[in-house]
Amino acid sequence: MGVEFEREDYQFLTELGLAPENLGCYGGGVWRANGPTVTSVNPSDNEPIATVREASLEDYEDSMTACAEARRMWMLMPAPKRGEIVRQIGDGLRAKLPLLGKLVSLEMGKILAEGIGEVQEFIDMCDYAVGLSRQLSGSIIPSERPNHAMMEVWNPLGIVGVITAFNFPCAVLGWNACIALVCGNCVVWKGAPTTPLVTLATTRIIAEVFEKNKLPGGIFTCVCGGAEIGGAIAHDARIPLVSFTGSTKVGMLVQSIVHARHGKVLLELSGNNAIIVMDDAVLPLAVRAVLFAAVGTAGQRCTTCRRLIVHEKVYDDMLEGLLKAYKQVKVGNAVEGNTLCGPLHSKLSKTSFEEGIEKIKAQGGKILTGGSVIDRAGNFVEPTLVEISHDAEIVREELFGPVLYVFKIKSLEEAIEMNNSVPQGLSSSIFTRNPETIFTWIGPTGSDCGIVNVNIPTNGAEIGGAFGGEKATGGGREAGSDSWKQYMHRATCTINYGKDLPLAQGINFGG
Repeated sequence: MGVEFEREDYQFLTELGLAPENLGCYGGGVWRANGPTVTSVNPSDNEPIATVREASLEDYEDSMTACAEARRMWMLMPAPKRGEIVRQIGDGLRAKLPLLGKLVSLEMGKILAEGIGEVQEFIDMCDYAVGLSRQLSGSIIPSERPNHAMMEVWNPLGIVGVITAFNFPCAVLGWNACIALVCGNCVVWKGAPTTPLVTLATTRIIAEVFEKNKLPGGIFTCVCGGAEIGGAIAHDARIPLVSFTGSTKVGMLVQSIVHARHGKVLLELSGNNAIIVMDDAVLPLAVRAVLFAAVGTAGQRCTTCRRLIVHEKVYDDMLEGLLKAYKQVKVGNAVEGNTLCGPLHSKLSKTSFEEGIEKIKAQGGKILTGGSVIDRAGNFVEPTLVEISHDAEIVREELFGPVLYVFKIKSLEEAIEMNNSVPQGLSSSIFTRNPETIFTWIGPTGSDCGIVNVNIPTNGAEIGGAFGGEKATGGGREAGSDSWKQYMHRATCTINYGKDLPLAQGINFGG
């Protein structure tokens, strides 16, 4: 295999253990691959970066055999010691932070600050999980029977399958793997087929930690591949929990397959997130937040703001501020430091954007700014602002790009109804200074989303809080709060420490 990259700006990849040609399966401590070869493409110029040979089903099976063998050893290791391994993974990521962040930016297309920030999020998740490893506690429950004690005991599931998407090729693994590992589970990871280099570079960092500590390589498995490998994970009865991040359509398919074998799923699916701006909002704050939420990652976050709901009293001022801000956004190469909006991830994404704009126009939408692809080598499009009826069919869909729909409302009740009217239920936010409005918004008659913010954007969630949404978003929760419970199974344990069995009193058993 080749060891040098022809392009000088790709030479840094060798420091991440990558080469122009790479094997895409790490299982049982061994790198292998006998599947088809895919080419990773730089979305900023659509030029190839490197190739990866994906795993075959035989590679998957060999890797899973090793994973199943490592399972018992890992789940019997004390949780704080598992936490120590995760701490070392965090240190490994810290040592490669600028390089891995640059690779995320290069291969996915998000700007450099976001690429580095994504890796930092994984590091922060490691720190969180280290603390969690000493807090995986159950409950003591009062027993109604004399001389009995009752408690809840939490034990590992065994193996957790993690299927991640292209838009967060590193961080979403961190949300799942850090907690799964400290909970005592082995991890099988399938990254997105279009970001295999991030998958391999991240795996090499993790693998080095297990190798250094002389632990079985089967504890962490990486299997690059497409739908065939994803299907194998979904069907595999050795994997009690499958965490899937992606579209609602594919997520529902994964759910049906896993549930058919009585497994569990953790789904993080599509979003159609709204920001409400009330008449008492601080408009400069709202403008900055909306711009960040709508244009960040070129609109390719599940938490991207796609709908802006503005009170009629401040509608014109809000729109004026947004249009001024949109004109200042620099669209360009993702790894250049002064870029604010990088390319869409693929040519297919660019085509979907064009088709979406045509649907918008056909359904009565008015393009206020943007709406066109940018004529250059990469997958660049203009950040777009649209006035359209909220009843338009396309508003109910997730157009995965920097397209923001704007609507005018007269009351809080109308705004909440509009927020809740779409199939998805991931993230939402309101800008107001009115306490009554705030507590209505976060209460039972307010937003129906899993993330309900006030005076901050819909994106940029913190790891300390549970992340996930309702309805077509899937209902899963990752990262903080008590999300760790999804990666373990609960046993209610009752102990009789006396000499009698209360339910059998009055019965003569002889002797």
